[in-house]
Amino acid sequence: MTSTSSTSTTRPTAEIWTDGACKGNPGLGGWGALLRSGTHEKELFGGDRVTTNNRMELTAVVEALKALKGPTVVTLHVDSTYVMNGMKTWIHGWKRNGWKTASKQPVKNVDLWQALDAEVGKHEVSWVWVKGHAGDPGNERADALANKGVDSVR
Repeated sequence: MTSTSSTSTTRPTAEIWTDGACKGNPGLGGWGALLRSGTHEKELFGGDRVTTNNRMELTAVVEALKALKGPTVVTLHVDSTYVMNGMKTWIHGWKRNGWKTASKQPVKNVDLWQALDAEVGKHEVSWVWVKGHAGDPGNERADALANKGVDSVR
């Protein structure tokens, strides 16, 4: 599958589902991502011994986008309103305010937000929110991978 951009160049397309998991918050955490392009699939996961759910949700998206081999047209499925709101609404103000919130506080997880912003800049990303644990097959697989990530650091 390919998509043609306005510059008449052909970019590959991919669908990505991501999820994060945390056993305790903070606590043991894991992230997972399912990447699909045409008939090809790739599963990614990892974990951290002391982290938060929000960090794992962000890490999943960052790692998934980093795994792409070049500029890609991406449909990115997330079940995290934190990630969705951050990328669609909050990030514009944060960047304008020098990575401070509206109340002049430092943005939490700024390292991951900045990494995500850099990765998104390399691709054409469409964001899709899916309800977690509601039967979406891609989300269910990403959730299982996130839990595998938790198990990897036990």
